[in-house]
Amino acid sequence: MTHAPATPAPTTEEKDPWPALFALCLGFFMILVDSTIVSVATPAIIEDLQTDVNNVVWVTSAYLLAYAVPVLITGRLGDRFGPKRLYLAGLTVFTLASLWCGLTNSIEGLIVARVVQGFGASMITPQTMAIITRIFPAARRGAAMALWGATAGVATLVGPILGGVLVDGLGWEWIFFINVPVGLIGFALAWRLVPTLQTNTHSFDWLGVALSGVGMFLLVFGIQEGHQFHWNTWVWLSIGVGLLVLTLFILWQSRNPREPLVPLPLFADRNFSLSNVAISAMGFAITAMAIPIMIWAQVVRGWSPTQSALLLVPMALMTIVLARFVGRLTDSVHPRLLTSFGFTAIIASLLWLAAVMTPGSAVWQILLPMVLLGIGNAFVWAPNSATATRNLPIQQAGAGAGIYNATRQVGAVLGSAAIAVLMDSRLAAEGLPSFSGEGGGSGALPPAVAGSFSDAMAQAMLLPPAILVLGLVAVLFFERPRHAGYGAAAPAPAVAETA
Repeated sequence: MTHAPATPAPTTEEKDPWPALFALCLGFFMILVDSTIVSVATPAIIEDLQTDVNNVVWVTSAYLLAYAVPVLITGRLGDRFGPKRLYLAGLTVFTLASLWCGLTNSIEGLIVARVVQGFGASMITPQTMAIITRIFPAARRGAAMALWGATAGVATLVGPILGGVLVDGLGWEWIFFINVPVGLIGFALAWRLVPTLQTNTHSFDWLGVALSGVGMFLLVFGIQEGHQFHWNTWVWLSIGVGLLVLTLFILWQSRNPREPLVPLPLFADRNFSLSNVAISAMGFAITAMAIPIMIWAQVVRGWSPTQSALLLVPMALMTIVLARFVGRLTDSVHPRLLTSFGFTAIIASLLWLAAVMTPGSAVWQILLPMVLLGIGNAFVWAPNSATATRNLPIQQAGAGAGIYNATRQVGAVLGSAAIAVLMDSRLAAEGLPSFSGEGGGSGALPPAVAGSFSDAMAQAMLLPPAILVLGLVAVLFFERPRHAGYGAAAPAPAVAETA
C-alpha cells in the first residue's frame, strides 16, 4: 500500500553528495570493523572467559541475528522519520553498546551486549544505502556504491589487524572500546554533512516483525546447537518450528491488507530479487570463512592474532585498489559480466585456500589465494548493490535497502551458525574434541594433532564456496539495466534534498 508523502523538505539546492557519503561510510566502516575484529579475538575470548568455540560463535551470531531481524523495520522507520535521524540514533546505540561489550566479564553478558550492538547496527546500515539511492542518480550510483564497497575492503583490512594489535597489546576488550571515539567522530560528521531528506508516511507491520524474529531465532538456534546436543528431538523441533513460522511470515506479507514489512511487489523486479539471493550467499560465505582461517592460523600455526590478521591484507588491498575501477564499470557494463566474474574468483580462491591450509604451508601459499579473494570481492559488492537499487522507486528506498541488508545478514547468521556446526563435526570426525582455546595464541599444536586439526579446518572451509555457487547462478540471470545513461557517460552532479 502506498501512502502519500508527508511534507517535504522546504528547500532543494544543488549540493555535492560526496561529503555526505563519506560521513555515512564512517558509520558503515565501524559496523564492519566490529564484525571482522571479533573473529581475530575468538581464541582470546575463549581463554579469558573460560568458554568454548560454540559459545563464542554466539557472540557473532547474536550480533548478526539482532542486526538481521530489525533491519526490515528500521529501513521503513528511516522512510518515515528520516534516514539521517535513524542513522544518528543507531550510531548512538551502537557506540554505547560497544562500551558495554568491553566492560563485561562473562560470556553471557557479552552476548547480551552484542544483541544491543546488533540492534544499533540494524538502524545504521539501511539508512546508508537508502541515502545513496536518493542523493545519487541511477547512472552515477555505481561510483557511489563502489565507495561503499571500498569501505568494506578497508574494514576488512583494518579490523583484523587492529584487532590483532589490540588483543596482543591491551586485551580483547579493546576491540570494542575502540568503537567509542570512532562513533563520536562519526556522529559529529553525519550531523553536519548528511542532508535531511523528505519523509513518507508508513504503517508498521508489527506482526511481521514478531514472526520474522521468532522464526529466525528458532532456525539459527537449532542449526547452531544441533551438533552439541547430538541432533536430538528438540533441536529438530526448533528448526521445524522456525521454518514453519517463517512460512507464516511470508504468507502474512502476501495478505497484509495495509503495508507489509516486506513489500513483495519489489521482487517483481528481477534484478532486485537476484541481487538479494547473491548478497545472501556473500553474507554467508564471508562470515563463515573468517572463523576457521583465524582459528587455523592461531592454533595450528601458533601465530599471534596480529600475525594471523595480516593474512587478510592482500584481500583487503585488492578490494580497495579495484574499487574505483569497478565503480566506473558498474555504471556502464552489464552487471552479469562483473558479478559472475567476481563470484567465480571468490569460489576459486576459497577452494585454493582450503587446499593450502596445512601445518607446513609457506606464508606466500596462503597470501596468493587471498589476492584472488580480494579481486572477487571488488567485482561483487559494488555491482551487486548498485544493481539491487537502481530500479527502486524513491519512496521505497528504505524498504528496499532494509530487505537487501536483511537478506545479507540472514546469510551471515546462517553462515556463522553453519560453520560452527561443521567445524565441530569435522573435529569429531578427526577424533578431536571441540576447540576450547588450548594453544590459541600461545604456540602451535603438537605435530601429533596439528595435521588432524588442520584437516578439520580446511574441510570446514569448503562450505562457503559451495554456498557461493548459488550466488553465481543467480547473477547469471541479471537483465540489462534500464536506467538513463547506461552504457554512456554519467550525467553531471546530483541534486540532494536538504532541509
